[in-house]
Amino acid sequence: MVTEKITQPVLNMTCAACASSTQNILTFVPGVITASVNYGNGKGNIEFLPGIVAPADMKASLQEIGYDMLIEEEESSFENVEHIKEENYKKLRRHTIWAIVLAIPLVVIGMFFMNMPYANEIMLLLSTPILFIFGKRFFVGAWKQAKHGSANMDTLVALSTGIAYLFSLFNMIYPEFWERRGLEAHVYFEAAGVIIAFILLGKLMEARATGNTSDAIKKLMGLQPSSVVVYRDGEPVEIPIADVQIDDVVLVKPGEKIAVDGEVIEGNSFVDESMISGEPIHVEKIQGEKVYAGTINQKGSFRFKAKKVGKDTLLAQIIKTVDEAQGSKAPVQGLVDKIAGIFVPIVIGIALLSFVIWLIFGGDTGFVYGLMAMVTVLVIACPCALGLATPTAIMVAIGKGAEEGILIKDA
Repeated sequence: MVTEKITQPVLNMTCAACASSTQNILTFVPGVITASVNYGNGKGNIEFLPGIVAPADMKASLQEIGYDMLIEEEESSFENVEHIKEENYKKLRRHTIWAIVLAIPLVVIGMFFMNMPYANEIMLLLSTPILFIFGKRFFVGAWKQAKHGSANMDTLVALSTGIAYLFSLFNMIYPEFWERRGLEAHVYFEAAGVIIAFILLGKLMEARATGNTSDAIKKLMGLQPSSVVVYRDGEPVEIPIADVQIDDVVLVKPGEKIAVDGEVIEGNSFVDESMISGEPIHVEKIQGEKVYAGTINQKGSFRFKAKKVGKDTLLAQIIKTVDEAQGSKAPVQGLVDKIAGIFVPIVIGIALLSFVIWLIFGGDTGFVYGLMAMVTVLVIACPCALGLATPTAIMVAIGKGAEEGILIKDA
């Protein structure tokens, strides 16, 4: 049977475990043969049987658990995806800044002025917006995962900070519960708030690092002009490059970038084709010679007939090759994905075990110390570095290679 392969942007992933989860969801869709989702560049490579399943079915399967996939040509375009990433980055940066601004006085009060009047109430007021406004994404993500019996990094963050917050709230409202047992009712609002602030800061740095990996594709796309002069009814007309059709006659003036692939029909010039061949020597173009999108005309002027436009040009194929190579997975990434897939449930198990051990052997303070041990395990055990290291390294290496004219087909 004839299969079809597509590469589409996958949205709302927050960690390597999300990539593993979305990959499993797509794999179990009837008609999907193979699926590979890369957290580093946020894209999924899917091979499927067109007669059995359509991209809309895959999109619906992902949306059920809180993810999404862009399938329309316009919405999945590089420019639109970059716009979405930029908007998400701005929102994340805004939330991170506000979380840090509120976390600083929270830490100062929690560490040095915990006995001042109304200290607990002030810390409650400071930590509440950090958790439930600026850290809302973690709780929403955890809830969507929980509804489908799954877990990811959001689950770890929401559990750790939520438990610390609720435990502190209980101790503030009902301190007599501990005081009757000869213990002091401590609150940990500053711990919950600072955890959210630090994780948001980490997510911001991560978003910035992965965002920079698309610079190579941006530079390749910048080789193509946004508009072009074509002859319509014998008159030169400037039109957007997207409107150029096969067999249009295109005018190229000195110093201009060639917009599409074609064949020279009139005039002659020398063209800089170093972006294709790597050779610095300019190539002479006379009637009958082929010209390619992204190359730069020198001193002469000529007309050529468009032969390949849009996605069929050599430049578009180079961009596609770089994009696919950046999304490919090295063999070691398969092992990383497997670990990330079971990492979160194992961490939750270890956290519960540490709580139970403290509860059994910790004496009067066993509950409090057990709770803190559980929160600590949930916070520090984040699989993102594990899942992000390999794809980010691959994307940066392939991107740098493309900038230097070296095309790598697969990791």
